[in-house]
Amino acid sequence: MKLFGSYTSPFVRHCRIVLAQHEQQFEFVPTDYAQSAQHSPAQRVPFFTHNGLKLHDSSSILRYLRSLADQPFCPVPEQFDLYCLVNTALDTTVNLFLLERDGITVDQVPYLQRQQARVTSILDELNQRDWPMGDNTNDAHLRLACFLSWAQFRERLDIHQWPELQKFLSTMNQQAWFANTHPALS
Repeated sequence: MKLFGSYTSPFVRHCRIVLAQHEQQFEFVPTDYAQSAQHSPAQRVPFFTHNGLKLHDSSSILRYLRSLADQPFCPVPEQFDLYCLVNTALDTTVNLFLLERDGITVDQVPYLQRQQARVTSILDELNQRDWPMGDNTNDAHLRLACFLSWAQFRERLDIHQWPELQKFLSTMNQQAWFANTHPALS
């Protein structure tokens, strides 16, 4: 079992958490942009191999890992919808971050302003919810925690604007299985 990715990627972190939860032995292969473009048609991390199977997206990897442990991946529509909503915000935020690294900022492009508004709208919606704390098998919650932690690590958002999400992340950060995978520890 091999997981290809970077320690700072929130998508990779989610996979590492699930692998650790199930005590799966795996090889982590640090992978940069050039390597991911060479070895994955998605040209991004993570990608994964196991017994001849190759998966190219964190969601398919998570689904596979949960199936190996006889656990469901987002078993009810509401949980999968939440996972997708968080994933949209995460993917958009990562894209804005990477564009900014290339010198293209939100204030320069109206389309990017709409993308930033999308992220804010999603976070506003999520902040209205009650969040159970410390559920390590709910992949929608894990994706949200990985997103919020990465966004703080990369200084992409001020979580104080969303006090319910701030409490949620604070509780997750107190869980060893979550804290031990923080990107700053790589």
